[in-house]
Amino acid sequence: MASRLKEKYTNEVVNALMEKFQYGNIMEVPRLEKVVINMGIGEARDNPKLLESAVKELEMIAGQKPVITKAKKSIANFKLREGMNIGTKVTLRGDKMYHFLDKLMNIALPRVRDFRGVSDTSFDGRGNYALGIKEQLIFPEIEYDKVESIRGLDIIIVTTAKTDEEAKAFLGLMGMPFKK
Repeated sequence: MASRLKEKYTNEVVNALMEKFQYGNIMEVPRLEKVVINMGIGEARDNPKLLESAVKELEMIAGQKPVITKAKKSIANFKLREGMNIGTKVTLRGDKMYHFLDKLMNIALPRVRDFRGVSDTSFDGRGNYALGIKEQLIFPEIEYDKVESIRGLDIIIVTTAKTDEEAKAFLGLMGMPFKK
């Protein structure tokens, strides 16, 4: 079953972007490439159980098993050794990516306290968008009673857009609630 967001993209967004940016070919229209969700757990070096619960929570949020990330370098000030488990990430592509973004934009983000929209300046210059979330509790799959500690997560939306302007127009048409 195709996602609502994917249907919206093919039926509305492509035509609107073709008109706005005067693309010569339909393949020039920006599209979603992947979504990377990352959760850094600095306390995992002292308490490995925290990492297990983070992996479970991220798996529920993304619908896909995450990978445990390891430290690339040893940093003495952070009591960190190379190869220690310090976080978890998951890369979504295809239908799972569309389902996750649909859930993020229409269900999770409106549940944030005092939500006025997401920043429209978090683009990286190459058409990718980064979003930080302070607590994982905004996702409907997470049960408040079973959460050991409140953790933040980073969401990176990778698009094929060439510029930030194209990416902003694309994500805006897809339904990303940018600040007015």
